[in-house]
Amino acid sequence: MSKKIKELELDTLRAAFKGVRDMVLLQPLKVDAATDFEMRKKLREKKIRVKMVKNSLTKKVFTENGVAVDPGSGPTLLIWGADSVKELATTVTALLKELKKDPKAPEKFKVKTAVSEGQPVTLDVAATLPTRKEAIGGLLAAILGPASAVVGCLTGPANNLAGILKAIEDKAPAGGDAPAPAAG
Repeated sequence: MSKKIKELELDTLRAAFKGVRDMVLLQPLKVDAATDFEMRKKLREKKIRVKMVKNSLTKKVFTENGVAVDPGSGPTLLIWGADSVKELATTVTALLKELKKDPKAPEKFKVKTAVSEGQPVTLDVAATLPTRKEAIGGLLAAILGPASAVVGCLTGPANNLAGILKAIEDKAPAGGDAPAPAAG
């Protein structure tokens, strides 16, 4: 590959993977054209992109972007584009199970790794990571839980006092003023 061609390929990869921090890397093993077409079609329906990449160029581009991923050796399919790594991992896992309909058939794809926020993780871990919305919800619950307990502690005595005053008011005779205490 000439330097000019290599530089053009690097520029294409830089443009394609600019800002990509969540992805799954697969190695195609025994994939025929029909299986490849079916896989790409199903991922395209979910707005997930797939690209066969050259490992050395991909490693260089991701190193420039601050993503710690080593594609290893052999052909690599890079899958990216979902809203979260959790959605991506569950989609890829379901697709791999669907493509291997016959349990006796050889594996068609081998999972190399998943990448979440630029750090490599296993596909199983990626499927359990919270989405952005779930993480924000958990953070808000952690913040608001103790705050509501503090508010309850502050308003509790005032509510008790109001209840006692209401009970005293209900016991008072209907004539208006309470009788004066007897002296002596």
